[in-house]
Amino acid sequence: MNLPTTLTLIRIFLVPVLMVFLIATARPYPMVAVAIFLLAVLTDWLDGHLARRRRQVTTLGTLLDPIADKLLIAAALISLVEVDKIPAWIVVILVGRDIAVTGLRGIAAAQRVVIAASDWGKSKMAAEVVAVTLLILSLRGAPLADWPVRIGTVVLWGAMAIAVVSGVDYFRKFWRQVDLNR
Repeated sequence: MNLPTTLTLIRIFLVPVLMVFLIATARPYPMVAVAIFLLAVLTDWLDGHLARRRRQVTTLGTLLDPIADKLLIAAALISLVEVDKIPAWIVVILVGRDIAVTGLRGIAAAQRVVIAASDWGKSKMAAEVVAVTLLILSLRGAPLADWPVRIGTVVLWGAMAIAVVSGVDYFRKFWRQVDLNR
């Protein structure tokens, strides 16, 4: 197993650790949680960078990386619902979009069609990272509990809007490239 794939597995391992510091303790530890979350986000950037630079792109890494990303974001968002920082319906839209896009990409892959990640999807992920970071920083016990929740909520709404646009974009690409009669 190469270093980029190991970094992806570390990101997956960090998901339950993040949840422990957000919801599995008597009180959240926002500074620890945000450090874990940002470390996991860093592994996402680093594994892709190293895989391309070292020419270590593997089938396993290609399959695990988007799963790790979705696990991290979904776990963080669901945890923030649990601590009453965001409404569940927003999480349903964001996670539902990710599941739908993953399904479409899987169907396309079965026909040897690749629907590449779009700039919309990358923008959605970036907005989700910013929103989650700010919302974690707004938890009780964080040194800056007032302004991050306001900005984080606005950014989360932006992420939701981008998610809808990018989801429509994926469906459009899917319908143009995949033969559903096969």
